[in-house]
Amino acid sequence: MRIALGSDHRGWPLKERLRELLAREGHEIVDVGTGSAESTDYPVYGLAVAGKVASGEVDRGIVVCATGIGMSIAANKVDGVRAALCHTVDEARMSRRHNDANVLALSEKRLNDPALDELVHTWLETPFEGGRHQRRLDRIRQYEQGR
Repeated sequence: MRIALGSDHRGWPLKERLRELLAREGHEIVDVGTGSAESTDYPVYGLAVAGKVASGEVDRGIVVCATGIGMSIAANKVDGVRAALCHTVDEARMSRRHNDANVLALSEKRLNDPALDELVHTWLETPFEGGRHQRRLDRIRQYEQGR
């Protein structure tokens, strides 16, 4: 799977761990930055990841900041992006199963290392159920398109 990664300075250490984890699992990584702990603005990276997902350049995106809130807000401004802030494996599973989330937002402050592997793996491997959930996503898409 081709996955875009992005973080601000606070999420950078977690993004680096994610890059290693995903590469070990054989995923192709598109890292949009940041590349250090020097202060940056999260919208730059959240929007960059979301843009790559929306354009189809990547299959999915993962964004990280201190809380994950700012990144999820920024990513969700891009039409066709469904960013979900997940703190647990169950939230990750449901974000895919019911909402077909295509961007995962993570909190550097709240996510501990033991949970990281399982949460990310679950999010990447869980399929979208469709059905009644598709109808709800279609309503959102209609709103995005101004209908």
